[in-house]
Amino acid sequence: MREKAKLLSIYSMMATTAAGSGHPTSCMSAAELVAGVFFHAMKFDPKNANSNENDRFVLSKGHAAPLLYAALAEAGVFPVSRLMTLRQFTSELEGHPTPRIHGVDAATGSLGQGLSVGSGLAIGARLDKSPTRVYVLTGDGELAEGQIWEAAAFAAHYNLDNLTVIADINRLGQSEPTMYQHDMERYRLKFESEGFDTQVIDGHDVAAVLAALDRAKTVRGRPQAIVARTIKGHGFSLVADKLNWHGKPFSKEQLAAAIQEKGGGPTVLPDPGKSFERTSLPKPPEFATPAAPDYAKDAKVATREAYGFALKRLGAANPNVVAISGDVKNSTFSQVFGDAYPDHFWQGYIAEQNMVSVAVGLQARGKTPFADTFACFLSRAYDNVRMAAISRANINLCGSHCGVSIGEDGPSQMALEDIGMFRAVHGSAVFYPSDAVSAERLTEAMARRAGINYLRTSRPKMPILYSNDEKFPIPGFKVLRKSAEDKATVIGAGVTLHEALKAADQLRPAGVAIRVIDLYCVKPLDGEALAAEVGATGGRLVTVEDHWPEGGLGEAVLHALVAAGAAPAKFKLLAVNGLPHSGKPDELVDAFGISARHVVEAVKGLL
Repeated sequence: MREKAKLLSIYSMMATTAAGSGHPTSCMSAAELVAGVFFHAMKFDPKNANSNENDRFVLSKGHAAPLLYAALAEAGVFPVSRLMTLRQFTSELEGHPTPRIHGVDAATGSLGQGLSVGSGLAIGARLDKSPTRVYVLTGDGELAEGQIWEAAAFAAHYNLDNLTVIADINRLGQSEPTMYQHDMERYRLKFESEGFDTQVIDGHDVAAVLAALDRAKTVRGRPQAIVARTIKGHGFSLVADKLNWHGKPFSKEQLAAAIQEKGGGPTVLPDPGKSFERTSLPKPPEFATPAAPDYAKDAKVATREAYGFALKRLGAANPNVVAISGDVKNSTFSQVFGDAYPDHFWQGYIAEQNMVSVAVGLQARGKTPFADTFACFLSRAYDNVRMAAISRANINLCGSHCGVSIGEDGPSQMALEDIGMFRAVHGSAVFYPSDAVSAERLTEAMARRAGINYLRTSRPKMPILYSNDEKFPIPGFKVLRKSAEDKATVIGAGVTLHEALKAADQLRPAGVAIRVIDLYCVKPLDGEALAAEVGATGGRLVTVEDHWPEGGLGEAVLHALVAAGAAPAKFKLLAVNGLPHSGKPDELVDAFGISARHVVEAVKGLL
């Protein structure tokens, strides 16, 4: 095992020197830890590196990627020679891990997220009644991130005894020593206080590493923490435990000296240039068509309520559906699903970052996760959503209580940025239902769609607009009012669609007909189809949304029309026009510029 650790350290140095960039000293501190996990503790089939039958490894300190790649190569996932392509444009071995690489479940590198991903993998394994274990390697620098302790609390609360976190305490951060440096007792107390079975070891004592890994496997009812005192740059006296070497590769001369100091190293042949990229990533599991929604035509139902009903329908048809809520299950109505399928539902508490990354871990085990909270609080987890997209993850997020229409709770609870946030995520889809039927159908569509899916739900109860058998293709929209005499097109979604319909009724006595469109799918957009509708009304367009003007529905529509070569002749984008405050929903919708009255004024202005 000492020889394996030496090889991993040398390979990491060689790869970063060949790349001319990277973090060799961060790899050298953890070489014995990773060697112990990969070649002693883990059950791992290199020919099927992402199999659910394998134990799983998450490198939370993603900048130590060369060490992970070295372990995968030494295990036989790809040839050692491939390590010398690190960070090259044509190589799958990127500067930080992504699932392009066999054996990697999630992108890491935005520090502090790996333990949450590992927790998702661990609860997924438990749900599958699988004996597999999950190992997460963290660095001490990232232990300053609050999300680490969100994840630790979550793992201990759910007694994830199939989860072992290994903390590489090498004392040095990027710019200066870490907060606690080598105060091992402080780290022990922190993990123990969260409920972990905790061991403190010398991370370069191979016998101690193996003994700690063996002991962790015997622990029942609690996750385990192995807190390892290590030296950054271990094994090379020029850099060992010295500042200002973070993220700096060695020169060829320094590399030669380091290898000599370690007693010599292997000869690595030139890489033949064959890619070992992982070409098939997980897709949402297929499932039979659930039972249809069942709403009376005269019912009034909030779209947030319909989301919960839809999850329950999905749970009956798809055993892979799971859900996690940020302590708002009785407001987002995911409790409807949780009450029906308690083994498939977890309380995430008020820890939104952990919630999203746990969903990433769950989908890596083949689950179809839904995570929900108030839409405004997803801004806290935006980096996790961004990293989920880099992970090519398939996760479904529901943000409720959007916009000024939530009423009396006031602006701290009003999501007015979320459409812009999620539109900016690579490969995302943004859905904004306006009644219960569309909310249910779009929730079902999310379960079938790969990538990051976001459902924006509203607090007010709204009339049913559609029959229970209505379909909602992606991309797509619905034209709810249409005639040959239409003078303008008005596009809304959620509560503003209902305001647009009121405006149509108010304009009709004056002889003004308008086309009203429900843009239930804000991203992706069918610009050509929208252009045809707007063009038929003289190129006059009004959009209205319960969102800031920046990045919202209106800008999305304009971009799609321009991209289709059909910029509107005249347009008005109605959006929340000032910093809102508490009040009744109808008062706020009118006061901040998105009520039927404002739609009427905008249409008249265009005419």
